[in-house]
Amino acid sequence: MDSGLLVLRLVVGLLLAGHGVQKVSFRLGGRGLTGGTDEFRRDGFRGGRLTALAAGGSQIGGGLFLAAGLLTPLAGMAAMGVMTVASTVKWRRGLWVQDDGYEYPMVLVVVGAALALTGPGRFSADHVVGLDPWPVWSGVAAIVLGPAGGLLTRVALHRPAVLEGTSRHAQAVD
Repeated sequence: MDSGLLVLRLVVGLLLAGHGVQKVSFRLGGRGLTGGTDEFRRDGFRGGRLTALAAGGSQIGGGLFLAAGLLTPLAGMAAMGVMTVASTVKWRRGLWVQDDGYEYPMVLVVVGAALALTGPGRFSADHVVGLDPWPVWSGVAAIVLGPAGGLLTRVALHRPAVLEGTSRHAQAVD
């Protein structure tokens, strides 16, 4: 079981961190911070660079902490939060990834939840420093707070649909 958790944490954590690196840099095929900012604006979010930095930072930090098995419930919560936001962006396209749907973000939310509940296993930083096993309430709290934080972020930062006839200046203000 510990070996399986290690493989899961490493693969998912490093992929999530890599996805965040793409949001804020030209590494790993990213379009730089300007590209990440443009992506969020196209998806209807305010905040520009700060939004891209927060999302990229959550993905990088949450992913690296998951990979290391360090503060696992918090790392899972970060992954669940940022990927919940991604799921809301892709929701209208349906489930499947070939239609740019929310399948992949949903899988990452579920993996973050599973790791928050099960813990990182014996081959982890949490285990080395004596934090493993985490109390069950910490995993449950992460499962509630991660997606709730993502949904609150969506509500706070997403622009309402622009009505026809609204000036371009009004759209560009935020």
